Amino acid sequence: MENNFFVDSEFLSQEALEKKHKLESDARYRTNHMKYFPGMEKIESDVCRSVMNHMNSYNYDKYTDEDVKMALEHEKCDIDDFKALLSPAAEPFLELMAKRARVETSNHFGNTVYMFTPLYIANYCENYCVYCGFNCYNHIQRMKLTSKQIEREMQVISESGIEEILILTGESRSQSGVEYIGEACKTARKYFQQVGLEIYPVNTDEYRYLHECGADYVTVFQETYDIEKYEKLHLMGHKRSWPYRFEAQERALRGGMRGVAFSALLGLSDFRRDALASALHAYFLQRKYPHAEMSLSCPRLRPIINNNKINPLDVREKQLCQIICAYRIFLPFVGITVSSRESADFRDGIIKIAATKVSAGVSTGIGDHESKYTGKKSENVHGDEQFEINDSRSLQKMYRDISDEGLQPVLNDYLYV
Repeated sequence: MENNFFVDSEFLSQEALEKKHKLESDARYRTNHMKYFPGMEKIESDVCRSVMNHMNSYNYDKYTDEDVKMALEHEKCDIDDFKALLSPAAEPFLELMAKRARVETSNHFGNTVYMFTPLYIANYCENYCVYCGFNCYNHIQRMKLTSKQIEREMQVISESGIEEILILTGESRSQSGVEYIGEACKTARKYFQQVGLEIYPVNTDEYRYLHECGADYVTVFQETYDIEKYEKLHLMGHKRSWPYRFEAQERALRGGMRGVAFSALLGLSDFRRDALASALHAYFLQRKYPHAEMSLSCPRLRPIINNNKINPLDVREKQLCQIICAYRIFLPFVGITVSSRESADFRDGIIKIAATKVSAGVSTGIGDHESKYTGKKSENVHGDEQFEINDSRSLQKMYRDISDEGLQPVLNDYLYV
């Protein structure tokens, strides 16, 4: 089904719509979204060509019940089997897919579920992405944590028992430079066993620097692999360069990162093609860098400040479950993260089937962990959130709930020796 998200601008406020029209008519902002900005590193890689050839030729309506049955019967799921499992024809077979996915998860991950928490250290952004709460034209409370505030937030989080943290910023080099992020990584190393980054894409040498500062892995959302839709949604800023963003994970691996994570924001474009491209992006890079740890995230759109109408139009929980099960069957070794964008009930169910990693004690705002974790009133001004979360359970509550499901919550799955 064709997703008409933003095509008719029905989700934009009048002010945002006026800015969108102004930008579209201003030659300064009509930069080619397939070009690189000055200073952006271009790498020679055949991964993009492989991914896009499969995505652009993917006709999911051609797959039949028989194709799905054959895919589930095969001991090893190949690319065409995966395409069948993502197709509408597979929806009636969701229970069988879940059973197969559960077996694969058990074989490769046992009954463990890994837990982490995100920490946003700044929400300044220089991009105009019309679906994101941090976009530079959205009127929100902006904030950038000082080194002292970052350390205090990390202290509070670590005292809860969390051993893995994901550091996030808005996409602003001027406000959240690489050195600023690097210092946050150094601080995180004092409190956590694993440190992840979800920041704006950078060059290989900068990823190498961040790895030396303590970062273990990098997550980058391509948002959508649909090149035409990407142009319509990213009107301004360095994020407008589609290929530079696509190549971020490979630059991170070349820079020494242990692992990388991939994702499309499901609901921005045709979710079946975006899900296919996300998994193939991981698949082809895994073949090129077999030592690397690969992960997939499965986020859906969520409402943002000043625009609570933003939601995925055609990605319901049933379709999300289908995607996650197909991911697990096709890529049995990859980690699969389901974030607090989803409900507690959905997350409790999907970790018994295919997901292997969940966030807990989540805040997508800036500087509010002490008040949320300890109940103490903070004098700090808090920065506004990137999007609304759906599952606000604390680490302790989530740990108990996972245990009650007969699973083993794990706070750290990697040791340096």
